[in-house]
Amino acid sequence: MPDALDFELPLLEIENRIAALQGNADGPRARDEIAKLEDRLARLRQKTYSSLTAWQRTQLARHPKRPHTRDFFKLLFEDFVELHGDRVFGDDAAVVAGLARFEGQGVVVIGHQKGRDTREKIARNFGMPHPEGYRKALRLMHMAQKFDKPVLTFIDTPGAYPGLGAEERGQAEAIARNLREMAGLRTPILTVVTGEGGSGGALAIGMGNRVLMLEHAIYSVISPEGCAAILWGDASKAPEAAESMRITAPDLLKLGVIDAIVPEPVGGAHRDWEGAAGHLREALRDQLGQLTSKPADSLVAERYEKFRKIGAFEEASTPSAGA
Repeated sequence: MPDALDFELPLLEIENRIAALQGNADGPRARDEIAKLEDRLARLRQKTYSSLTAWQRTQLARHPKRPHTRDFFKLLFEDFVELHGDRVFGDDAAVVAGLARFEGQGVVVIGHQKGRDTREKIARNFGMPHPEGYRKALRLMHMAQKFDKPVLTFIDTPGAYPGLGAEERGQAEAIARNLREMAGLRTPILTVVTGEGGSGGALAIGMGNRVLMLEHAIYSVISPEGCAAILWGDASKAPEAAESMRITAPDLLKLGVIDAIVPEPVGGAHRDWEGAAGHLREALRDQLGQLTSKPADSLVAERYEKFRKIGAFEEASTPSAGA
C-alpha cells in the first residue's frame, strides 16, 4: 500500500501477509489461506472506506500520491496546449491553464497545481497561487467567452498565497475580481474539487454552474488546523475541527454547496489514477451535455441564483409556553 495512513495499517498488515504467502504458495493449503485473507481484506477495505471520518478524508485529500491537475489533464483531455502569463506581472506556476479537447469538444481548462517532489513543490509554491495566477485564469476565462468554449476548473489548493509580495500585488483584489467576472461569464463553467479546496484561493476559480467533488476531497473556508488554532489555540485538535466544519463531499452535498459527488476507486484516487479519471470523465460528459445546450442568459442567471442560495436557511418558530 503506497504511503499507508494510520487508519490503513490494519489493511497493510493483511496485504503483507498475503504477499508473504504468495511468495511460498506451493500447495492447496497456502492457496486456500490466501483466498481467505483476500476475502477478509475486501470486507475490511469496504468497511474502512465506507465509514471514514472527516479527518481521514482530509488525509486522503492531501495524500502525496493523489493525482494532481496536470495528471487529470493527461488522463481526460486531448491536444492540451498550456498558456502562460497574466499580461500584467508574470506567470504563476501554481495555476496551470490552457486549451484542450474533451472527447472532441474544445474547452478551456484551469486548475491549481501542486508539486510532487521537493523541487517541484517549491516551483509550484505548494499549489498556493499569487495574484498573477488568478489573473492568468481570468484571462483564459475571457478567452473562453470570446470563442464560446466551456470553462473547466480543477480545485486543489491549501489556499491563496498569503505572502507580502502577493498582498502588495493585490491578492484580495484579484480574487474578488475573479468572483465578479465569473458571476457574469456568458459561457458554461464546470468546477471539480479534486483534492483540497481551501478558502478564497479555491473559490477564485470555483464559481461554476455545476460544482462537483471527488469522493474524498474537502472544501472549506479554512484548514482544520487553522480552525483548531483559532478556536482552541491548539492545532492538534484538527480532527475535531474537521468534524464540526462539514468539509466533506457528503456534508457539502446535503448543504447544497456542491451539486454532485464523483466516486473514487476503493482506497482513494491515489490507488488508481485511471479509475478515478474514468469516473470523472463520465461526470464531466454528463454535466457538459446539460450545460452546453443552455443559452448564455440562462447560464448567468442560474449561476447567480445557485450562489445566492448558499447559506440560506429558515428559522423554525418555537411554540409559546402556553400553547
